[in-house]
Amino acid sequence: MTSVSPTPRARAKADRHAALLREAARLFAANGFDGVSLEDIGTAVGITGPAVYRHFSNKRALLGAILLRTSEGLLTGGREVVATETDPHRQLAGLVDFHVDFALADADVIRVHDRDLAALSDDDRHRVRRLQREYVDVWVEVLGRLLPDATGARLRVRAHAGFGLINSTPYSVRAIRDVPSDDLVRPLLSAMALAALTAAD
Repeated sequence: MTSVSPTPRARAKADRHAALLREAARLFAANGFDGVSLEDIGTAVGITGPAVYRHFSNKRALLGAILLRTSEGLLTGGREVVATETDPHRQLAGLVDFHVDFALADADVIRVHDRDLAALSDDDRHRVRRLQREYVDVWVEVLGRLLPDATGARLRVRAHAGFGLINSTPYSVRAIRDVPSDDLVRPLLSAMALAALTAAD
């Protein structure tokens, strides 16, 4: 079956869509959902505020698209990591590296999620939370293979503690003078997360 290449117009629309998601996340992270207008978002990508409606029905839908895309990407990526390995130690190391890469690349989205999740529509918020629970389940299953005597509740606490450590670091290190590059932060953060996730009770 021959694939059809997207037209220049379709590519331009896809690029503009991606730019809107990226710039909206940056602005929401900096100013909060209520502190950003569609005009602000449009200006950031070189279009008028009303032109944003060609891509999203309103600002809340744009927020939903950001957080849903992220949640879906984490779940898909986490499952792919686990599927490529059979050894639980390598699976956990792969999950940690995957999440560290996400946190360093998408710190704005993490901040938006932490502050503006409640601003989502009810449907989008329920979908985001369901996807996140399924992502946690991926980690809990791997941790359960490494720590077979731990209860499900304890495994979930470990997983969430690991997320907290990883997710908070990209913003924390920005306050450090002479902040190290991501290439230096990445291995240290991965090693610390692994140690926390597998620490003795």
